[in-house]
Amino acid sequence: MADGAQRGADAETTEIREAHRFDVKRLEAYCHDAVEGFAGPLTVRQFEGGQSNPTFLLITPTRRYVMRKKPPGVLLASAHQIDREYRVMKALAETDVPVPHMYALCEDDSVIGTAFYVMEYLEGRVFRDPTMPGSTEAERRAVYTNLAENLAKLHKVDYEKVGLGDFGKPGNYFERQIGRWIKQYRGAQTADIPSMEELIKYLPNHIPDEQSVTIAHGDYRLGNTMFHPTEPRMIAVLDWELCTIGHPLADVAYNCMYDLLGVAGGFGPVDRTKTPGVPTEAEYAAAYCRFSGRDRIENWNFYLAFSMFRLASISQGVYKRGLDGNASSERAMTLGDACRQLADHSWQIIQRGD
Repeated sequence: MADGAQRGADAETTEIREAHRFDVKRLEAYCHDAVEGFAGPLTVRQFEGGQSNPTFLLITPTRRYVMRKKPPGVLLASAHQIDREYRVMKALAETDVPVPHMYALCEDDSVIGTAFYVMEYLEGRVFRDPTMPGSTEAERRAVYTNLAENLAKLHKVDYEKVGLGDFGKPGNYFERQIGRWIKQYRGAQTADIPSMEELIKYLPNHIPDEQSVTIAHGDYRLGNTMFHPTEPRMIAVLDWELCTIGHPLADVAYNCMYDLLGVAGGFGPVDRTKTPGVPTEAEYAAAYCRFSGRDRIENWNFYLAFSMFRLASISQGVYKRGLDGNASSERAMTLGDACRQLADHSWQIIQRGD
């Protein structure tokens, strides 16, 4: 889920939550040795966001940093892979995809109890609400255009050239992803959801033949990017936990689903009469096609439905961690019906026809 690691405001941090406490002095000692330019004393605050990997603001007298760590407790298989987040952002440092600078990855659990990494803290704006309240029509249009442009930039990166040739299995992305999220859902299931059962039967048997292979962010949306403090220019793509070598259209559909269709994030349908400049689903997909060099996107309903199914499974996992008492945000317990709602929307998309 959304982690929004870079926030830019102390008001959006809290004291470290009880379930996530660790030895700050040990972290300070580690940073002194491993983080270039680090000088204590260190103060740590926890970002309020962060449904998946807890995220912290590290404050020193001269500089700030961001730390992301695995959550405590028993974790689902293949989830919370901090090392993968660190690796992909470090690999993209020399490309034109905007990412924070990576300082250090620690996989020694003895330091603070789990693996973690430290990255650059950036000052900027995170638009959590896709309607961008308070923005002008021109700014909304420019921000969404830049969002599509940077997604296309990511998909154009030669993943083998930047050292990510072994970051995922090329090809058969949807087969593998559907299998993964069925397994994750079964591992976190707490109720019977008829639409999830329909999707579990339908999706594996209706995968399009289109076999593009690129870096796939996995959670690309407006709230997981940071923009310049005053300009409609992206300065960082954040929250790479779900990144892999995959299919570009999964990212495009997820982005449209989350920001433009009102079926995720709790924002509701977009009223464009009140928020001029926010593109429609079709307009945003067309902008992506323009930047990526595609003529069109076929089988669009499948990609949208898959994205909703995937997020439904993720939401169920977050909710289950909340029930178990080891979620990284108190908001996890509000997601009790999110899986059902997303699955219902996904099944409706399948049935709407092209």
